[in-house]
Amino acid sequence: MTVIPFSQEIRERTRAVHTETEESPFMAELLDGRRGKEDYIALVGQQYFVYQALERVAEIMKDDPVASAFVSPKLTRLPAIEADLDFLVGPSWRDELAPLPATRRYVQRIHETETWAGGYIAHHYTRYLGDLSGGQILRTLFQRRFGFETNGVGFYIFAEIAKPKLFKDTYRAQLDAVPWDDEERQRVVDEAARAFRCNAEMFSDLAGTAERGAA
Repeated sequence: MTVIPFSQEIRERTRAVHTETEESPFMAELLDGRRGKEDYIALVGQQYFVYQALERVAEIMKDDPVASAFVSPKLTRLPAIEADLDFLVGPSWRDELAPLPATRRYVQRIHETETWAGGYIAHHYTRYLGDLSGGQILRTLFQRRFGFETNGVGFYIFAEIAKPKLFKDTYRAQLDAVPWDDEERQRVVDEAARAFRCNAEMFSDLAGTAERGAA
């Protein structure tokens, strides 16, 4: 009997919801030019709350016997998001920014994993491995569309990771090495799918906000 590595299992079993999230109308329209710079700024603003939650829980998980293997300062995104918002909006962005309803639900769910290593790893996996993979394509597209160099897209630049492929291979090997039983693996897969749906709901809220603003 062939044993499928867990990193392959989680990727394959969340492929459909992952693809659905990536192809959400908001992201599709942002990438093909039907949405503008203000929509991009709105996306960065909501990511601020998501990564604030992820990295606050990381402080709790850095001493966890399982999750600590995945917590790395090389992945930290919050300072880069703050710098992007300083550039895109100006120093007043903290006074102007508020989480959308779907973002609040997403943040709440991340905080609910504070006592569940597998759940936190599921959210960690969906965000950071995505940022190191498809996020690099997004960076190039946004640079071309909006004339950015590095300011404005610092979120996508992992300066401390010289070899992203090697880092991702190591990450996947760590996933494969976690001694979860079949029941816990199922829970982690389900939570990763939930994380992708949280992203999709946030994109939907962003689309609705933009449409109301244009009305």
